[in-house]
Amino acid sequence: MLDVLPNASTFILAATEGGEDEGGSFLVTPSLGLMLWTLLVFGLTLYILWKLAFPRIAEALDKRQKAIEESIDYAERTKAEADEILAEYRQRLADARVQAEEIVTRARKAGEQAEADSLGKAREQREELLEQTKRDIDAETRRAIQDIRREVADLTILATEKITRKTLTADDQQKLVEEALAELDFTALAGAGEGN
Repeated sequence: MLDVLPNASTFILAATEGGEDEGGSFLVTPSLGLMLWTLLVFGLTLYILWKLAFPRIAEALDKRQKAIEESIDYAERTKAEADEILAEYRQRLADARVQAEEIVTRARKAGEQAEADSLGKAREQREELLEQTKRDIDAETRRAIQDIRREVADLTILATEKITRKTLTADDQQKLVEEALAELDFTALAGAGEGN
């Protein structure tokens, strides 16, 4: 190695001396030997790069390309899945809205039906109550007429006993009551009771 350095220094000195004579640097006007060595070193470097570095660089670039392609594929799949989920969500939302509208419509119809049923039942109950009240009034009127007949009969018997000053027999009492009741107009009382 030490032998090479003196030779290299003499080469540099010779080249600079020779270059000064020609008026320029030896690198600007290279000699044939320098060009051959440069081409040889360039070729050797290119061969070493071709055998060692370029395959690794190509492999790294291929890996990077595959990773990018996989990322793009994954992103596309994810986007497709997201679009599918979004479409499904929108469909479910639309279905839920339709179902909600159906439920509201059914509830409204059920409410209207319940209201109509309640009104019908209330009318029926009112009619039944009115009929019962009329029956009760008629029964009370008949009872009141019967009570009035008894009172009239008792008063007639009592009045007759006081006027005649004698006690009447059961047959006489019966005959007297029937005559008194025949003279009274109970139909007017019954009609007045039904009018109320």
